[in-house]
Amino acid sequence: MNVLPIMNKSKVLFFILNLLLPPWSAEAQTNDSTGLKFTVITELPHTSVKNQSHSQTCWSFAGLSFLESEMLRKGKPEVDLSEMFIVNHCYLDKGQKFIRMKGHTNFGPGGIFYDLLYVIRNYGLVPEQVYHGINYNQDIHDHTIMDSILRKEVETAIGNKSSVISMAWPDTLKKTLNSYLGEMPENFTYQDKNYTPKTFVSDYCNINPDDYVQITSFTHHPFYKPFRLEIPDNWLWSDFYNVPLDEMEQIIDNSLKSGYTVAWAADVSEKGFNTTNKGIAVVPVEMPLSLTGAETSERNIQTIYENEITPEIRQAAFDDQETTDDHGMHIIGLAKDQSGKEYYIVKNSWGDYNGYKGYFYASKSYIRYKTTGLMVNKSAIPDTILSKLGL
Repeated sequence: MNVLPIMNKSKVLFFILNLLLPPWSAEAQTNDSTGLKFTVITELPHTSVKNQSHSQTCWSFAGLSFLESEMLRKGKPEVDLSEMFIVNHCYLDKGQKFIRMKGHTNFGPGGIFYDLLYVIRNYGLVPEQVYHGINYNQDIHDHTIMDSILRKEVETAIGNKSSVISMAWPDTLKKTLNSYLGEMPENFTYQDKNYTPKTFVSDYCNINPDDYVQITSFTHHPFYKPFRLEIPDNWLWSDFYNVPLDEMEQIIDNSLKSGYTVAWAADVSEKGFNTTNKGIAVVPVEMPLSLTGAETSERNIQTIYENEITPEIRQAAFDDQETTDDHGMHIIGLAKDQSGKEYYIVKNSWGDYNGYKGYFYASKSYIRYKTTGLMVNKSAIPDTILSKLGL
């Protein structure tokens, strides 16, 4: 991984302490491992933190968390939507494309937020209580064996370049998916009413896939035009609207200000992505790994410089594949530290894994540097940008 060059920098003050992190709350709270004291500016309605466990399905967890917030924003009651309903449909259709393309496309457990819109349009949605997606002797999601079996099945189906593809593959994939995730419901009862997955979307959820767009910012394509983002998990070859970097940040800020949350996809391989121990994601030039006893006892302020991220820095990291499409998350609010520096409040899908009960704070520099894409409600985009995009 390349070292980020030192450009213009803004100071971030970190008070280095060696105490436990406090539990998550909407009140002011101190990260005792860094000394940062966060005060919530905006926290939008959202559902509880879930755990994707041993599955690479963050895109489904984060995307549905985003849509659950959309339902709350519209005044709908809180509902827990089934992530594995989305995963089952995507895996089957992804396998079909992989086989038709003779293996020249991506096949795996990963995905992007557009996949949810695709499933909603074509298949619908169901509540978690109708389809848990765990049809094996565990209480958590564990796709380790299932992912391996599915991969072998699609590779066997395509054989070699000269072989004839067996037409048995759809049944083979479906049987494997259903054996691990469970049979897909065609009809179900929820809160004393009968639905199909499609009528649940239209009659209960009131979700219109056409209300949402994907946003990104890269200089290798024209601004204000849609393009197919070149990441492996974009197996549906969906379009992202390309905007300048400052405007991508404006879209996030305007969304939160207007009451809309944001689905966020990013690279989380940076050392500054320290959400487990410190509950933060930052882009520091240097991070002290340890302090002497004297420094700890005196609680000296450690000054760390965070890079100011330019479009050139962002693009270079994407082009040399330092930035990859690693993880999907959900931005649900905005906070500030004691110096007034703003951070986004991010809901993760790793369960209650840190001192903030599964949430963390991401600096604006980290968002600018490591975002691969966003999904937002079109109504949350500033009018001036919306006009430029022709939406």
